[in-house]
Amino acid sequence: MKIKKAALIAATMLMMLVFIKMNGDVSNFISTVKAGDAIAVFSGGHPLTDHEKKELYDAIVAEAESKSIPPVDARIDRIWRAIPGYNGLVVDIEKTYNAALRSPGADAIPYRYKEIEPQIKLEQLGPQPIYRGNPNKSMISLMINVAWGNEYIDPILITLEEKGVKATFFLDGSWLKKNVDIAKKIQEAGHEMSNHAYSHPDMSNLGHTEQYNQIAKTEDLLKQLLNVENKWFAPPSGSFNAATLQIAREQGLQTVLWTIDTVDWRKPPAASVIRKISAKLEPGALILMHPTATTRDALAGMIDSAKTKGYVIGTVSETLSSERIAPLVEGANVF
Repeated sequence: MKIKKAALIAATMLMMLVFIKMNGDVSNFISTVKAGDAIAVFSGGHPLTDHEKKELYDAIVAEAESKSIPPVDARIDRIWRAIPGYNGLVVDIEKTYNAALRSPGADAIPYRYKEIEPQIKLEQLGPQPIYRGNPNKSMISLMINVAWGNEYIDPILITLEEKGVKATFFLDGSWLKKNVDIAKKIQEAGHEMSNHAYSHPDMSNLGHTEQYNQIAKTEDLLKQLLNVENKWFAPPSGSFNAATLQIAREQGLQTVLWTIDTVDWRKPPAASVIRKISAKLEPGALILMHPTATTRDALAGMIDSAKTKGYVIGTVSETLSSERIAPLVEGANVF
């Protein structure tokens, strides 16, 4: 058995030498693996000495601070009210060093990064309305408020699937109670499900108990029928007052409005909606729509326009989180 193993090793080494001979100088053979671990070598083919490894490590440490990006704290804006924070980036020194040892002969050190959360987060701002995500984050969301329009939901879901986009559906509780199968179909397609009150009232005209019940009844249905752990409330018609914000917060929800309104319920031509959305797009935008013929016809164009402009389309939770879409540093990797 040992003889066979030795012969196999010898044959393997011979094949490697032949490969090197046929494909260039030994200097092209730039890495060796021993006991499952990579051993770094210079382009000349020799392993790094302890001194060279220390120089490499020190170089990474020296560059780390200049390559960091500080996190952005959540804040209250005079116009936009609650603005989420955005994670920063710092060099992960140990992972960068290990990656460098496994990338011998590379022209540049393969820096690895990790995200650093802001000190002040969105939930720390208190009961405030949210109209948009952080302006440093090139992500937008499609908010679809559902209290009617069943006939348009299937084609909307088909478009979202074809475009590889997940939206957030804010469900009217009375609609959800009567249309559980449709709601489950939306959920099974991977979309986020959230709270749009129970009977589409003007929340600002309701007393404390009525407002509480409007939110609580729909929240109970989301949990019981869809097993949803929700964290957002979208007031019907965007109507709310200070009590609404506080009542939603008492139930673990933050109140979300919108940045751009398609006003699709007025039945504008799809082309005009696409132009409007394209012109007004900005990082962190929350785009309001409903299951209407206009949205059915405009949705693909809106998505294409956003992607052409470089926006990632995510759920409301994804857009309002402080997590980064991708590093801003060229060649950065976040683990």
